[in-house]
Amino acid sequence: MPRSDVKTVYICSECETRFQRWEGRCSRCGAWNALNEFVEPRKKQGAKGTRVMVGDGREQFNPYSSIEPIELSQVTVDSSKRLVTGIGEFDRVLGGGAVAGSVMLLSGEPGVGKSTLLLQTAASVAAQHGPVLYVSGEESVDQIRMRANRLGMSGDRIFLLSTDDVDGIIARIDILEPSLVVIDSIQTVTVPDIPGSAGSVSQVRESARRLTTCAKTSGIPLILAGHVTKDGSVAGPRVLEHTVDVVLQLSGDPSNSLRTLHGIKNRYGHTNEVGVFEMEAKGMLEVTDPSKSLLTDRSLRPEPTPGTAVAAVIEGTRPLIVEVQALTAPSGGQTARRVATGIDLARMNQVVAVLARRVGLPLASQDVIVSVTGGMRLTEPAADLPVALAIASSLLDVAVDPGLTAAGEIGLSGELRAVPQADRRRSEAERLGFQGCLLPSHTSNNSQNSGGLKLKPGIPTLAEAVRIALPRQANELHYGESRVVSNPSA
Repeated sequence: MPRSDVKTVYICSECETRFQRWEGRCSRCGAWNALNEFVEPRKKQGAKGTRVMVGDGREQFNPYSSIEPIELSQVTVDSSKRLVTGIGEFDRVLGGGAVAGSVMLLSGEPGVGKSTLLLQTAASVAAQHGPVLYVSGEESVDQIRMRANRLGMSGDRIFLLSTDDVDGIIARIDILEPSLVVIDSIQTVTVPDIPGSAGSVSQVRESARRLTTCAKTSGIPLILAGHVTKDGSVAGPRVLEHTVDVVLQLSGDPSNSLRTLHGIKNRYGHTNEVGVFEMEAKGMLEVTDPSKSLLTDRSLRPEPTPGTAVAAVIEGTRPLIVEVQALTAPSGGQTARRVATGIDLARMNQVVAVLARRVGLPLASQDVIVSVTGGMRLTEPAADLPVALAIASSLLDVAVDPGLTAAGEIGLSGELRAVPQADRRRSEAERLGFQGCLLPSHTSNNSQNSGGLKLKPGIPTLAEAVRIALPRQANELHYGESRVVSNPSA
């Protein structure tokens, strides 16, 4: 009986492990009912190649002998081959523009503004560099035209293609030869000869592979829009993020107009670079001074408020001044809750533990809620110190000196570790009217005065930083075992 040209495989939708038969539980990742059935053609052995001499003098067929390696020193790179989109914040995150032949993945939650940003990018590139192919598998050309009207775009040299056929998209790219290709989104396009529906593991993987090959061979930059799952990761197979050159994430609080564009992966520039936009009726507007936009208007507060601290952080290559807010409240005998918005929850729990163990603050029975204003997400370890100061300020009900910013990584023994680029942090803080920047020891040139607050040449421990940042009066409440409060009778 002749063997069939197709075979049946079962692929886990969570980790992409392949099985020869169906199982209720994936043996690799442990997911239940995650194996999906696919029928795919069998791989045929190719006959291309030449016969070469092996070490013992015998002649042997080698199918890859015609592939010639290139010496690295002979490879020339034209650094000027970057497509500048004309949107400053977008170009900043890309590292100065899109590299020729690069594939970029833009992910974000529904309604955050991905399609709006992509259409604005297409219009800007079309006006400067030539035709742009905009492919949409989710919207009709009429819907895209309505959005363009709302954004005030003429649509000149933007060619719309409403299809989900990857082969048809590649054929149109070969004919049009655009300066940029935008596909919204990768989860909606399909390859006809691959089994599975749009968005399945096999379809997303093969669609990304073919589109990436097209971009590399033609030298045309390609932007893919991607959906996200409930936990914020890119939907589809993990190999998608490995295939592309750049992974960008657009995020923002739905109740806030600010949107942040983070560089998660970038083969041609800095990772963790951030761009800031503001969502308006006319589209995504660039925020050229994000520090001023991210700071809460302090003129609305007649007096300093306990539970707030100002962080001087470096995101990518950009110094930012961001306000961190914290709230502590008795847990009422139940298990204390920990809630973090804009910072990693595990990192916040570590800061709370150090405050309790090394500083002596009674946080075990306190709910702790920490939030970064403006919808920003801080990833730099230097945000530890301002987070700790905000928590201590809320618990002790003492406001942090309003003219003070802070930056420092906290170790488990309560020490403060040095942070890089201290001068840039101070310059940004001084530009916004702050009088001082609280920095750890071993940080170069870190002696600074903050108005009437006299800072030491360097702050060695978290307890010392809390003692300096939270000025207290002699008649204030003394927290029993706290190591940051001197005797009230003194």
